[in-house]
Amino acid sequence: MTGLDRRPAAAIDATLPRGPLAGFAAGSLGMGVWVTVPGLLLLYFLTDVLAVGPWLAGLALLLPKIADVLLHPWVGHRADVEQTRRGDRRRLLLLGCALPVAFAALFAVPGGLTGAPAAAWVAVFFIAGNLLFAAYQVPYLSTPADLRIGYHERTRLMAFRMVVLTLGILVSGLLAPLLTGGDAATRGGYQRMGVVLAVGMLVAMLVGVAGIARLRGSAPASSASGHGGWRALRRALRDRQFRWLVAAYLAMSTTTHLVLAGVPYYAEYELRAPGLTTVLVAAFVAPALLVTPAWLVVARRVGKQRALLGAQGAFALGSLVLAVGRPAGLAVLVAAVAVLGVAFAGMQLLPFSMLPDVIRAASNAGGTGAGTYTGVWTATEATGAALGPYAYALCLTVGGFVASTAGESPVQPDAALAAVRYGFGLLPAVAMLAALLLQRRYTLDATARAAS
Repeated sequence: MTGLDRRPAAAIDATLPRGPLAGFAAGSLGMGVWVTVPGLLLLYFLTDVLAVGPWLAGLALLLPKIADVLLHPWVGHRADVEQTRRGDRRRLLLLGCALPVAFAALFAVPGGLTGAPAAAWVAVFFIAGNLLFAAYQVPYLSTPADLRIGYHERTRLMAFRMVVLTLGILVSGLLAPLLTGGDAATRGGYQRMGVVLAVGMLVAMLVGVAGIARLRGSAPASSASGHGGWRALRRALRDRQFRWLVAAYLAMSTTTHLVLAGVPYYAEYELRAPGLTTVLVAAFVAPALLVTPAWLVVARRVGKQRALLGAQGAFALGSLVLAVGRPAGLAVLVAAVAVLGVAFAGMQLLPFSMLPDVIRAASNAGGTGAGTYTGVWTATEATGAALGPYAYALCLTVGGFVASTAGESPVQPDAALAAVRYGFGLLPAVAMLAALLLQRRYTLDATARAAS
């Protein structure tokens, strides 16, 4: 057994104070803006405000994410080096606090740019934002694995984070369309939205940095950090449990970002009421504020793995209802989106609390540091965030969707309207079923739960 295993159980299962927990979670409020707003509005901003064709718009969102596959593991390596040399990951966190600048620039496309030049502007600042987001996100999400806490306490820590992240997603998801001007959105409206939300992001992220320092001071720190590097990356990728968890999460992330990207199109072209974008976003996100504690209880009773499989199944069923479209009735469709929201809460809480379980099991076996694992994980999340909108953009392209500038209202062909509906309902159901089948291959949960 390792020195970690010989620690008293009380040291591993210590309860974290609420104050430091809240401070740590505050960082997710700012992160929620970056997670939500580009996924919700950027594809629509390109196709319906900047006159970028859907295939090029999807490509402009996908290509920057490809770099994340390498950037995030590298950031994870740097995070492990910082942890080993300095005893914390604070410098990377502070670098990541420059993310709001890139966010504001993303929507500040100069007035003379449309089409391909506008897509290039967005792609450049999307790359910059993704790198800064990684600098903050990787050390932030390494925190649960850095602390000597048990199976259930890691879930509790991530539950705090999930509630605040949900608040960030909800507030930014509701405010962003309103700040752009809603149905009469213009370039100036998108610029205003970018600046206002960027200010809020900066404040929240700085509070999060301070909260992490307090959290690390209130709980014993793990000694298993590792030096990262390519050897550590290879060890992480050879970890069977990690591979299956990552593969399932890639499918989940792709699916949820696909749905998020499709919300404005579904509201405008299927429901014929662009103002319902806010309603659908609220129905998707708001349930998490209420049900996250319930998912925590379920995970304690049946384990994280079984709870997650239930969330994936519920998401797939809710998506099939959305594929029916208007004939189902508005109330039924909003209720179906709410079901997706309940499942989404579980799919945010449970995988993120399973990740430190995998890291702890690897460190007990002489494995690598938390930053390397987390870097691969966040690269997976970023990839899903790109693949989702790209998949929806491909659906629109196949249907012959007609791009436009702000103020124009082109007549869409029937095939494009069908693509809007099936891309929002049927495709997510299929993708989530794939996630469920992959998740079933993960078998660590029972062992991790028994060891807690």
